[in-house]
Amino acid sequence: MRQRAVRNLARLGTAHARITRILDAAAGGKNNFLADRDLVRHFDQVTPVATTAARAVLEYLSRVIRHLAAVEGVDQFMIVGSGVPNGPSDGSRLHEVARLTSPGPDVRVVYVESDPMALTLAQATIEPFCDLVRVVDGDVREMDEMLGDPVVQTFLDWDRPIAVLLLSAHSLDDECARTVVKRLRHAVPEGSFLGLLHITFDGVPGELAPAVRGMLAMTLPGLNVRTRAEVADLLDGLDLLEPGLVWVPEWRPADGDPACADAPASSGNYGAVARIP
Repeated sequence: MRQRAVRNLARLGTAHARITRILDAAAGGKNNFLADRDLVRHFDQVTPVATTAARAVLEYLSRVIRHLAAVEGVDQFMIVGSGVPNGPSDGSRLHEVARLTSPGPDVRVVYVESDPMALTLAQATIEPFCDLVRVVDGDVREMDEMLGDPVVQTFLDWDRPIAVLLLSAHSLDDECARTVVKRLRHAVPEGSFLGLLHITFDGVPGELAPAVRGMLAMTLPGLNVRTRAEVADLLDGLDLLEPGLVWVPEWRPADGDPACADAPASSGNYGAVARIP
């Protein structure tokens, strides 16, 4: 683990923003750099919703985990590409939400992350203090290596349901994204769940779309922004839990989750959870 942390630090770049750190910066977290905070400020100048949208995303992820743990009885989670951000209100991280919600005492969570800063900080601040959480260096574009990681294979029980939250589909082109979803749905045990989060421009006003697209092209090259129809295509054939594929504030909203509640499209993200037969 020490060698992996050293390798991650060696490739750590602070001059360019990363989508996972942008989410943390917009939500008021501390696991980010000046480049990430600057990009949030630029977005807010174009359309002042970045901070609220980030909170809506984090509220959605917390609700998904609460539902899967409390209602569906899932006690194993693999969270791919979250950046391990703090929660939107009390600062709880996603593994803490799972632990506090689950009726059982032994909820296991594996974070899979490729961002060097998120990896290094999480390995230093989470793993030493929580026996039931692991942080793995992995890239969703390298599925066989990610799924074959010794920690992923041994820390989780692959004979029981697992909830996989895929939060980095925006980093994949269409062919790769379809392959990843197909690979995951066949890799997990029967009765598992697949959660998806995906950024979109569907809610961006027409007059602002060119500016937003231009800013993303310059600051976050390689980001794949999809329409609702394109995101639905990734989930084709899966049994979606109600309410299906929706704006993230519309996925089983709670009274205490106000971010973007009045204008769900301003969250800029779709969300869905599928049951794996």
